[in-house]
Amino acid sequence: MSIKDLMIPQLMNLDLQVSDKKEAIQSLIDLLMKEGKIKDYDTYFNAVMTREEEYTTGIGFGVGIPHGQSDTVVEPSLCFARIKDGIEYNSLDNKPVHLLFLIAVPETSKDEHLKILSQLSRKLMHQEIRDALMNVKSEEDVYKIFE
Repeated sequence: MSIKDLMIPQLMNLDLQVSDKKEAIQSLIDLLMKEGKIKDYDTYFNAVMTREEEYTTGIGFGVGIPHGQSDTVVEPSLCFARIKDGIEYNSLDNKPVHLLFLIAVPETSKDEHLKILSQLSRKLMHQEIRDALMNVKSEEDVYKIFE
């Protein structure tokens, strides 16, 4: 399954206005809930935050990729948010996060989140991809980047 297959316009926010990591993650989980991709908000939120407590998902270069596996996830999904002003995220490079991707996979998915994470990381290691995501005007522009 490709990144493009997992992201739908309803799971994107190109101008997320939040003040911290928790609020950003909550906003993306709200999108999952609204689209019926998860059955229980609190269960999934706890799964993501438990993972965050283990080790930061702020990989550096202004990117955060929180994720969680839970039996409340209906189907693998990927959310994207652009946070123009950036937020403190406890990133590996101690820089703010501007590009946030939330991976949601069912508990029964063996290594689906690792495959998605790998695909994302390979793309996001390139400065031109990150720059393009910072400058997208529409959800369609996001799709084009991941083609």
